[in-house]
Amino acid sequence: MSEAGDRLRLFSSLLLRWNGTLNLIAARDADVVWNRHIADSLQLAPLMPAGLTRAVDLGSGGGFPGLVLAIATGVAFDLIESDRRKASFLRTAILETGAPATVYCCRIETADVAPADLVTARALAPLPRLLPLASRFLTADGVCLLLKGGRVEAELAAADPAWIMRAERIPSQTGTDGIVLRIGGLRAR
Repeated sequence: MSEAGDRLRLFSSLLLRWNGTLNLIAARDADVVWNRHIADSLQLAPLMPAGLTRAVDLGSGGGFPGLVLAIATGVAFDLIESDRRKASFLRTAILETGAPATVYCCRIETADVAPADLVTARALAPLPRLLPLASRFLTADGVCLLLKGGRVEAELAAADPAWIMRAERIPSQTGTDGIVLRIGGLRAR
């Protein structure tokens, strides 16, 4: 197993240990943590911009997808998580796995984090609420990689009056109705 694979297994074991008190993932997902959460996050790695050195993950929660991607790719991630207990878990996981990541324990709206060429989020908010948050942290030519569910078309339609973007829909490798939404050229109308 590769070093990154070993570190992801360590992360998985930490996640399951902390999950008993923090509810980082649904209890029913404990037996499928690798497929349901880690593999779901890892499918973003080949979609990340070439030469990327830093990214921002919004609403990091249990570390998906930002911390998993930091462990797997070595790209530095700024993880924004408002829940103090989840932020504490993230800091512990970073320390124990050696991941290149920094935790900002605050609301996304108040985070003082420089824009990056990549912004990620998973199950955070519908696009009309998510895009204004993401745009704050995105460089002019940056991209968003967003893990979305079956309502993605309705979310895109709802966001259309306020946003100009190129939205590429990539079928999820881990969920039948999941979509990876790769957004470029994001700007307010």
